[in-house]
Amino acid sequence: MTMHRTTRIKITELNPHLMCVLCGGYFIDATTIIECLHSFCKMCIVRYLEASKYCPICDVQVHKTKPLLNIRSDKTLQDIVYKLVPGLFKNEMKRRRDFYAEHPSVDAANGSNEDRGEVADEDKRIITDDEIISLSIEFFDQRAQQQGSTDERQKEEVNNKRYLQCPAAMTVMHLRKFLRSKMDIPPTFQIEVMYEDEPLKDYYTLMDIAYIYTWRRNGPLPLKYRVRPSCKKVKITHPQDGVNNTIRSESDSASDKASSPAGVPSTSSPLPSPSTLVQPSQPHFTHISNPINGTTMTSPTRQFTYGNKVRKTALNGSSTSSG
Repeated sequence: MTMHRTTRIKITELNPHLMCVLCGGYFIDATTIIECLHSFCKMCIVRYLEASKYCPICDVQVHKTKPLLNIRSDKTLQDIVYKLVPGLFKNEMKRRRDFYAEHPSVDAANGSNEDRGEVADEDKRIITDDEIISLSIEFFDQRAQQQGSTDERQKEEVNNKRYLQCPAAMTVMHLRKFLRSKMDIPPTFQIEVMYEDEPLKDYYTLMDIAYIYTWRRNGPLPLKYRVRPSCKKVKITHPQDGVNNTIRSESDSASDKASSPAGVPSTSSPLPSPSTLVQPSQPHFTHISNPINGTTMTSPTRQFTYGNKVRKTALNGSSTSSG
C-alpha cells in the first residue's frame, strides 16, 4: 500500500503559470492563442498582435492576416488566478470602478458587470483568507437517518445544529480541536469532520471546502462530525528482534518468580536463555566402531516388533530375517 504525502505549494512556485510574460503581472482577462495554447493578458496580447503575427513565447504564427481571430478568452484560467492570488479580484474590480468614475465619457454599456467592476466577491464566489465564513456543525448519526422519518429528522437537525463564524483560513484540524475541547471528548476517541457523508482532510481550510464542494453562499457552510474509537497501533516485531524478545521474556519471568509468594505458582513459562545452548539428543550406538584411519564400519542390528513377529534388519542392509 503506497502512502501519499500531501505538501503545501507556495504561490511563488506557481507564478510561472499564472503570470503574463509581456507585462510581468498576474493574468487579467486571461486570453489564450489557440495555435499554441500560450496565455497572456487580453490587453497585452491585443497590443502585441497589432505589430506582430507570431506568438511572443514560441514564435508560432498565430494567423497569416488577422491574428485576433485565433485568440480566445480563458475564463477557467482567470478564475484560477483570482482564487489563488489573494486580493487580486477585489483590487481589479476597484480599479475598474475608479477608471469609469474618472472617465464618465467612456461608454461601458455594452460591457458586462465584471468589465465595469460591479461584481462583488460573493457573486464571483471569490473567498479571501481573512474573510469570515458562517458554518453550521451537527452530529452525524447514520442510524437515525436510516430509521427516522424526514419530519422528525429535520426537527432533530435544527435542534442539534450549532452555528459558528470562523476565518476562511481555519483548517479542519482546528475545528476538530475546538470540538474536542468544547464537548470534553476524551483522547481515546477520534473526531471526523464531514461534508454531507464524506470525511474531510485535516489540512483542508474552509476556503478549500467552499471551492471543492461549490458552496453557493445561500446559507451557512453545512458541516457534520462523528466520534469513533481510536484505532490501536499494532507493534510489528521483526525476526531479528527474536533474541531481544527472548531475553526480555526471561527477565520478566524471573522478576515474576521473585515477586510472587511462595505458595502461589508462577504463571509465566520459563524460556531457555540464548546464552545456554540446548544440545539436541543424539542417538548413541555403542556397536559402531569408526577408527580414525580405518576404512571399515560395523553396523548394529535392530529389532522391530510387528504384533507377534520380530524382524531383524541391518543398517547397511546386508541381510534381513523375519520371524
